[in-house]
Amino acid sequence: MSDQILIEVCLDSVASAIAAERGGAGRVELCSNLLEGGVTPSAGLIELVRARTTIGLQVMIRPRGGDFCYTREEFENMRRDIIVAKKLGADGVVAGILDTRGNVDVERTRELVELARPLNVTFHRACDMSADLLRALEDICAIGADRLLTSGGAESAAQAVDMIGQLVKAARGRIVVMAGGGIDDQNAVSIIEQTGVREIHVGLGSAVESPMLHRNPRISMGAAAGREYRRFQVIEEDVMNLRRAITPART
Repeated sequence: MSDQILIEVCLDSVASAIAAERGGAGRVELCSNLLEGGVTPSAGLIELVRARTTIGLQVMIRPRGGDFCYTREEFENMRRDIIVAKKLGADGVVAGILDTRGNVDVERTRELVELARPLNVTFHRACDMSADLLRALEDICAIGADRLLTSGGAESAAQAVDMIGQLVKAARGRIVVMAGGGIDDQNAVSIIEQTGVREIHVGLGSAVESPMLHRNPRISMGAAAGREYRRFQVIEEDVMNLRRAITPART
């Protein structure tokens, strides 16, 4: 890997993907339903983002929100979504499965990794919900994933720099440890310097008002009230500000 810190932006639209690339991101994680932490995007969205951008495209493979312990049918759903992502030109997929005791489901996650090849595979923040992060790291290395996305088991990466640093050291180059969770241009340098990570995962979504002139404030179509006339989108300038902020952190 080069000495430049790689920025991966988590997003859910073509407009955000274009802004991320123009702002200097090296990769995007494409999701839908970010209110639930991200689930698998539609085939149409994957195809359009691939057509409109040239940077790395990672596709979230998550059949629903909630926990990461999946039924047989949900697992088959994940398998089929990986096949679709491969056909549509994704560079990688993002997935993770836990068992009922909070351990990495090694057998089924390995099956997803093998199915995804030759694409690269990121094990996502399901690891942060595991019973033991360091043990999870060893299991994730064993199944052959290329990257681990983690906030160190805390709500944000800034709250767990010691644990993320431990994971980087314990990985011993076998897997890339990518820090994510609440990272922005104000704290990125500190997190990078304290943990030793070379890749960071960010959201950077900004509220954008709806162009609708007619509005019905009496009804909410989703579980999050007040979201009908507001969406979140990545702004190119915010990515550029982050890119500039971490430049001194290069080694």
